[in-house]
Amino acid sequence: MSNGLLKGKKGIIFGALNNQSIAWKVAERCHEEGAEFILSNAPIAMRMGEMDELAKKTGSEVMGADATSLEDLEKLFNFAIEKFGKLDFILHSIGMSVNVRKGKHYTDLNYDWLQKGWDVSAVSFHKVMRVAWEKDCMNEWGSILALTYIAAQRTFPDYNDMADNKAYLEGIARSFGYYWGERKVRVNTISQSPTVTTAGSGVKGFGGFLGYAEAMSPLGNADANDCANYCIAMFSDLTKKVTMQNLFHDGGFSSSGVTQKVVDRFD
Repeated sequence: MSNGLLKGKKGIIFGALNNQSIAWKVAERCHEEGAEFILSNAPIAMRMGEMDELAKKTGSEVMGADATSLEDLEKLFNFAIEKFGKLDFILHSIGMSVNVRKGKHYTDLNYDWLQKGWDVSAVSFHKVMRVAWEKDCMNEWGSILALTYIAAQRTFPDYNDMADNKAYLEGIARSFGYYWGERKVRVNTISQSPTVTTAGSGVKGFGGFLGYAEAMSPLGNADANDCANYCIAMFSDLTKKVTMQNLFHDGGFSSSGVTQKVVDRFD
């Protein structure tokens, strides 16, 4: 159901891979709410994914860009500015750990891989905002979002160095968000429930943790569609004074010490 919350708004959505991706669901909802946008992902991800299908469904254009490359981002933003003029929203839904993919334990990290994970998962957010900043291409009251996870604040052993990546990401949002505030632009992160996506499912023990998070969340886990709806609210004019925040969207997991469902498992 559309309420026209994003009617006339323009943006860029990074990270849609397939219909399991949160960014995919966000794109669908943005389209339903009246927004226009460019879909972007790394060229290798585009070859693996199904972005052309999403582009057709939402009437969008696709442009590949490695978000760790300033040159690629320059080209992407030049294309967006030529198409739309100024932008109203950006979604950064990008994350990757080579150490997780290769099964390296946290106590035995490969530091070259660690650096790659930082660059893809966190520093790319700074690079995206830097290029947008230098081109002064955000409208006043625009909204820039990145997706994160509570492992930035709490320890989840099998999340490995992705936890460090997310902590770095959230720090960048606060630091750069201060400067964006001078231009009346919001920068926030959304700390989402564990969600069944291609990336999330690659974390060791993910299935068991999904069930635990459900039992620890009074409202239950927020799924990708729920997250998309929250992103719409954050892109809309209804949240114009929310910035530099890490917003927990997790059914109450982040505020629960324990729940009766969990207690009953051990009683």
